[in-house]
This record gives sequence, structure tokens and C-alpha cells, in this order.
Amino acid sequence: MDEEKDVDILGEQLYSRIYPKHTEEAGKLTGMLLELPGPVLGQMLQDETMLTSAVEKALRALQVAQEPSKVTCKDEDDVSESSDSLGEQLFELVNVYNTGHSQKITGMLLEQHKEAVLKLLSDPKLLEEQVNLALKTLTEQTVEETDVSDSSDTDDTERLGERLFSLVEELDPLHANDITGMLLEMESAARHQLLSDRTMLVVAVQKAQAALGT
Repeated sequence: MDEEKDVDILGEQLYSRIYPKHTEEAGKLTGMLLELPGPVLGQMLQDETMLTSAVEKALRALQVAQEPSKVTCKDEDDVSESSDSLGEQLFELVNVYNTGHSQKITGMLLEQHKEAVLKLLSDPKLLEEQVNLALKTLTEQTVEETDVSDSSDTDDTERLGERLFSLVEELDPLHANDITGMLLEMESAARHQLLSDRTMLVVAVQKAQAALGT
């Protein structure tokens, strides 16, 4: 109930701020803005510029929804122009959510049919769902990429370490572990070169031995 009361209070405050400038659309605009997260709404009520910007975006979304004929174009130039315009409007609405991935999320949403994009512009709740879904997908992709790169790097290092150890062991069996550990701290390209260049390996082992004081 407290949440409902908070929303009612926010709604009243928003409506009273929007009504003087947009009398006819005040109800719809307030409803659209109320779909935004509470903290964002609170910030809007304290920041006139942010509120004006959000109202303008919601107003543009309403106009697009009410006049789809303006977006239905006949020739290719008009179609590309309307797509650009849709993209800009969608970006502005997505950007309100401060996800940090507005550009990518807008791109993902624009892959849908134009009718679906228009629906997003006129339905804030649907837009919020789609933004959250896209954000979740992006986050999962990032985690997967990190996992894959981390595991493949680890595998490479382990394989390289085993090969290096077997070569170092021939030169200095007593300190092979310590020396291999030191060599593995070198740049990746240098490590690979050690495997193919015996002279370079011998020099590197001698330097490691000197550092170890052997």
C-alpha cells in the first residue's frame, strides 16, 4: 500500500507540473512517466531540465503513436529517414533508464518490425520490459565472454607452463619450478618464442638462475 501511496503522490506532483504546459495530454504524459523507476521520478521532480526533457520525449512518443501515417512512407528515402527518426526517439526513451548501454539496447530493439517499435514508443510498460530484457541479455553475454576468455587464457597458460617446465627441467632440474614460474611472467609472445628458440630459452634460464642466486 505504501508503494501505491507513493505512486499516487508522485503522480499528483507530476500532473501538477505537466498540466500548465500540456493541458490536453497531461493525464497520458503523467501515466507514461509513472512507468519510470521511482528514484528517476524523484530526481525529475527536483530537476526541471530533466523533467522537461522526459515530458518532451513522452510527448513525441505519443505523437508518433497517434499519427502512424506520418511514419508510413512511400519511397526508400522516406523509409530510411523515418527509421532514423524512430531510432532517435527510441534512443531518447531508452536513455531515460540510465542503463549505460542505451546505444546497444536501442540497436537491439530496432531489429524488431517497425510496428513493434512504434508500440514500444507508445507503451512505456512494454518498453521498460524490453529494456530490462535487453539489459539482461547484454549482461549475460558479457559474463559469458569473460568466462570464455578467462578459461581459454588459463588453459593456454597451463599448456605453455607444462611445455616450458619440461624444457627448463633439462637445463636445471633442481630449480625448474621456480624458473618456469618466472618465465611465465614474461609477455605471451616472448613465452612462445622461448619454446621455439633454444638459445633464447637458455639465456632466459640463465637470467632466472642469476636472479634466484643459484
